[in-house]
Amino acid sequence: MCKFCSEGHPNIHYSPAGEGSGALQGIRTGAGTMPSWSGEDGRRLLIRGGYVLSMDPGVGDFAGGDVLVSGSRIEAVGMKLEAGDAAVIDAAGMIVIPGFIDTHHHQFETALRGFLADCILINDGKPHSLYNYYEHMLQKFSMVYRPQDVYVNELFGSLSQIDAGVTTVMDVSQIHHSPEHSDAAVQALRDAGRRAVFGYFEGWGERSKYPEDARRLKKEHFSSDDQLLTMVMGGEIYIPGYERAWAIGRELGIPVALHVVGTFGMRDTFDSLASSGQFGPDNIFIHMTGMSDMAWKMAADAGAHVSLSVPIEMTMRHGMPPIQKALDLGMQPSLSTDVECTMTADPFTQMRSAMTLQRAFVNEDALGGKTDCAAMVTSRDVLRFATIEGAKGLKLDRKTGSLTPGKEADIVLLDASAINVAPLNHATGAVVTLMDRSNVDTVMVAGRIRKWRGELLDADIPKLRSELEASRDHLFEASGIDRDVFRN
Repeated sequence: MCKFCSEGHPNIHYSPAGEGSGALQGIRTGAGTMPSWSGEDGRRLLIRGGYVLSMDPGVGDFAGGDVLVSGSRIEAVGMKLEAGDAAVIDAAGMIVIPGFIDTHHHQFETALRGFLADCILINDGKPHSLYNYYEHMLQKFSMVYRPQDVYVNELFGSLSQIDAGVTTVMDVSQIHHSPEHSDAAVQALRDAGRRAVFGYFEGWGERSKYPEDARRLKKEHFSSDDQLLTMVMGGEIYIPGYERAWAIGRELGIPVALHVVGTFGMRDTFDSLASSGQFGPDNIFIHMTGMSDMAWKMAADAGAHVSLSVPIEMTMRHGMPPIQKALDLGMQPSLSTDVECTMTADPFTQMRSAMTLQRAFVNEDALGGKTDCAAMVTSRDVLRFATIEGAKGLKLDRKTGSLTPGKEADIVLLDASAINVAPLNHATGAVVTLMDRSNVDTVMVAGRIRKWRGELLDADIPKLRSELEASRDHLFEASGIDRDVFRN
């Protein structure tokens, strides 16, 4: 029985080897047999004959290449690998890549998907929509979340992203109204079974223990580095007393992440932090719109990381996504989905948006007669932003982000024989400019198969969807907001 809701979740787990269908029987489909023991120590699995995009220059790429997985880790990448009695996954016609990494996603908002599709960030007195994110999401909806709402929203959002090939997320959970809310978020991330960075951001109300509860959370849930879950401290500079959050994050030795948006009037505070030397390589700056050249240079010099949510930044009036600013300073950004109440959380939308926007600016310069135009990003560049650069930003590149022997096996097989891609002519181009979540064939997290031949495993989606809908109904009723699905 799940302690965060009235229902049990018997399907959100993995059966030990030897139980159920048997350790060697596996799951049989028309496309072959999936070994049920994937990810277990001592078990070897060979992904055979795919178009391997390792995202590691030292490893390289291979047409008709193999990836050998031993337990939870990648053992080897190359051509015609000898693997003895390893189980074999036929990857012919598949592009094999490291799992996508989303460096900023508010998963607690899953039940409110699409409701704020037409909204902007904050009512700034200029032309705007009926609703805005700050007033309606953060000041109304979020105030009525119960721990059980946090749990099912986080879990359903996580499973949805596994289905889309996102094997790692930084969950920005601005919902820490009590320790129970925090524990529900952690439990949902754990039950989802993918790699996740728990972002301990703010909460509201008299029972909120932010930021002091970070110490308990770190001790109880993140004391080991040998697990799928890690932790980041939220240090929003628009929250009074943010200095305390930064100090606790650095005391605990975890990254400090924050939204940096000119719309919220953060520029002066950010400049003050920059000029006083407060930035460090442990900082993750989300959006970075509207900041001064001085602060940008200080961030780059400090080795801070920038996470860009390009579609959201463009549609919600955060400011123009500063892709070129980051690149000009030698900063390699990661990509993030931000809020599903406004925009989809699939990685293909993020990659295409980043690529087309940056190239649009360069093309305009070229057409306008400029001769010293910036280099245009390529499909490989944005695939790198969505994989290894995200891992670096979250301090996880020793574990994931590329198909490198010794790293954990976070691997995605993308169907390049599908009707929207075939015939294959350019591997990175196919991933970035042609594909969508329907091409995500198989997903592996730390060697364990989570999606197999197009089917998400280990989850009772109809049951969870019903619980998510019940959570949605509560949120609308308790917040007093009308759910008119046909409003203009």
